[in-house]
Amino acid sequence: MLARLMFSIVDFAARKGLAEASAVTDDKKQARQTGIRGETYAYWYLRRQGYIPVARNFRLPGMKGEIDIIGYDGPVLAFVEVKTRSAAGALPPQPEEAVDRDKRRNLTRMARQFLRARRIESSACRFDILAIETQPGARPAVRLHKGAFGMGRE
Repeated sequence: MLARLMFSIVDFAARKGLAEASAVTDDKKQARQTGIRGETYAYWYLRRQGYIPVARNFRLPGMKGEIDIIGYDGPVLAFVEVKTRSAAGALPPQPEEAVDRDKRRNLTRMARQFLRARRIESSACRFDILAIETQPGARPAVRLHKGAFGMGRE
């Protein structure tokens, strides 16, 4: 019930897009803000879909990157990579395309460490990608790819 209410609030706030349409010339700062908004939107979206979050922005010392959201989808532990893109102007690549071989390898390494540290190596798990495309003046388009890739050695 809370997840539905919170997602309704976040979704209402995002009705005109997640990216700020401002005259800010600092593209990195604007992309970072869009990414943060996208992860917040994704968190509540996943809660509404029935996921039970366990961790957000999981990092390991000495390892590159982070796992955006870790949560249970029923009995399966899902490691969710959130990719947010603002489609202003020309057609950018799909957000899912940003999860390349190196990114998958880093995510699987961190996931193994997460499982090992919590002594749940035998737990059923998968990797999901949540792609969010946002345009100024429009609600974000969300695509959830469950089981986007496996734990195999890459």
